[in-house]
Amino acid sequence: MKTKKSALGRGLSAILESPETDITSSDISGNYVVGAIASIAVEKIEANPFQPRNKFEEESLNDLAKSIKEQGIIQPITVRKLGYDKYQLISGERRLRAAKIAGLTNIPTFIRVANDQQMLEMALIENIHREDLNSLDIAISYQRLLEECKITNEELSDRIGKDRTTIANYIRLLKLPPQIQLALKEDKISMGHARAIINVENEEVQLQILEAIVVKGLSVREVERIVKGLNGNSRPLSINLPTPMPDKFLSVKTVLKSHFGTEVEIKRNTKGKGSIVIPFKSEEEFDRLISLLEM
Repeated sequence: MKTKKSALGRGLSAILESPETDITSSDISGNYVVGAIASIAVEKIEANPFQPRNKFEEESLNDLAKSIKEQGIIQPITVRKLGYDKYQLISGERRLRAAKIAGLTNIPTFIRVANDQQMLEMALIENIHREDLNSLDIAISYQRLLEECKITNEELSDRIGKDRTTIANYIRLLKLPPQIQLALKEDKISMGHARAIINVENEEVQLQILEAIVVKGLSVREVERIVKGLNGNSRPLSINLPTPMPDKFLSVKTVLKSHFGTEVEIKRNTKGKGSIVIPFKSEEEFDRLISLLEM
């Protein structure tokens, strides 16, 4: 009879179950002690109140849950012990959420000591090293580490492996108007765009340049040329914004977006010529779109 595959991951199961190691030592109450790697019930682990990340993509979590079902959890999550049979998550929230989706009742866990400030610091530093983090979120995390965790610029540089100039460039983004910060957070503009705009002192001009980037799709080099061409003027030289998209095109865009379940871009010039662009992120998504087109 085929035995059910462990979800702890290769190697972890042997460590946790081995009678020859004290890595899972328990105290007299039966609880795992600090410094142990243990298999802990997911229901006994509280969320991290200092978690700077509040948005988790459902598709990404489901993919991770599928991987956990097939391969197990390779890297344990980290928690701190709060009391009898009670733990609080420090890092690894994606793994914990995905483990719950995968139906795991227990998860491999490293237990350590941490006060509230250390909790915040570890959560922020883990957040910074995420591959999908946008520039503004990185800037906010840097600022919180400096202000709330009382870390100096030099200490922050050492801990995250970035030079102080890079850190300073990120933090400068927080001086931009809220509209530009939001555009950066929503990936409507890049950090290169933002770094060019920040050299403009006039906020009204900054917002006009933002509109030009979003509407015309200006590159970073084009924005840098506009900023350089200001020469102290109160307004950019000439951006030539196109006329607004007619309502009927906007309505069709909304319908297409709903039908295909993805962003749809409609481009149109003043003479009525244009294109409809439906982007896809993978071959599977391409096949899905094609099936919706009934080809």
